[in-house]
Amino acid sequence: MDPSPSSLPPAPAFLVHERGVPAFGMYQGVVGSLSWAPLKAPPFKHLTRRLHHKRWQYVAFAHEHFFVAAAVVDVGWTGAAFAYVFDRTERRIVAEFSATGLPGRRSRIEDRAFGDATFRAGKRCVAFRRADSRLEVTVNAPELKLAAHVDLSEPGPILAAIAPANWLAHATHKSGALPAAGFVDVAGAHLSLDGAVASLDASNGLLARDTRWRWASAHRPGLGFNLQAGFMGSAENALWLDGELFRLAEASFDFDEAAPLAPWRIRTSDGLVDLEFRPEGARSDYRRHVIAESRYLQPIGTFHGTVTHPVSGEVRRIENLVGVTEDHASKW
Repeated sequence: MDPSPSSLPPAPAFLVHERGVPAFGMYQGVVGSLSWAPLKAPPFKHLTRRLHHKRWQYVAFAHEHFFVAAAVVDVGWTGAAFAYVFDRTERRIVAEFSATGLPGRRSRIEDRAFGDATFRAGKRCVAFRRADSRLEVTVNAPELKLAAHVDLSEPGPILAAIAPANWLAHATHKSGALPAAGFVDVAGAHLSLDGAVASLDASNGLLARDTRWRWASAHRPGLGFNLQAGFMGSAENALWLDGELFRLAEASFDFDEAAPLAPWRIRTSDGLVDLEFRPEGARSDYRRHVIAESRYLQPIGTFHGTVTHPVSGEVRRIENLVGVTEDHASKW
């Protein structure tokens, strides 16, 4: 029987049980080891699993006046990174870069939630460094420079989800609102991260060549959510409310693909989330290689609407909650 909404079980120590079976489920906490090595799989999938191993580490800093995001990605046969700064007053990206390179040489990601990750290409570097109870994030590039740390000393409930996904299995860890400090330099301006709220995404799985998802994430102290429709189904849909973590049902994303900066409607089938997302701008990227293709759109904006406490039934009104949505399709 599934646990009640307010009693997610603690995260297991490993992704895979001793019998070689994945520890599928939604948990609270951090999985100790993110190794898929013991996973049993058909022989032909064992031969190609290295190419299907996808990992990424992502951080977002939501501020009253700007939004900053950075990521390091390893998709098995190539690595990548991106970073951008979105000015919420001017409603535009004021600095960004993205780059690709060979995994192992340019891109390295530790098999640990919120651990070390690095991408280097020429003068551009994105790095995550775990130092005890803080995660240090740096971006050094001609376009922008970021020096920040995220406080993990009292992270509140961490979401850990392990699911079949669309090939063999996938695991993700998501944080709620985390304290952050630091700065970002862009276009001659020095922006302090004081007052910003950080959120983290550490994902690690064995995914199909054709993988698609839609995603929504927003957090502030005492309230936040993570919603996805696509390769993970509802396995990572969760609500943070007053220091507790709750499971959510399937999510629907209604928006005009021809006009993605028009309002989005995002709801869950259990009726606990009913939101309108109002984009202020977006980052997009389209890449087509000989054997791969990626289409990425991440609008930045605010959420408005209601969330309902799964136990008490209390309806909470949400206004101007800063966050992102995403429409992503990859052949990788």
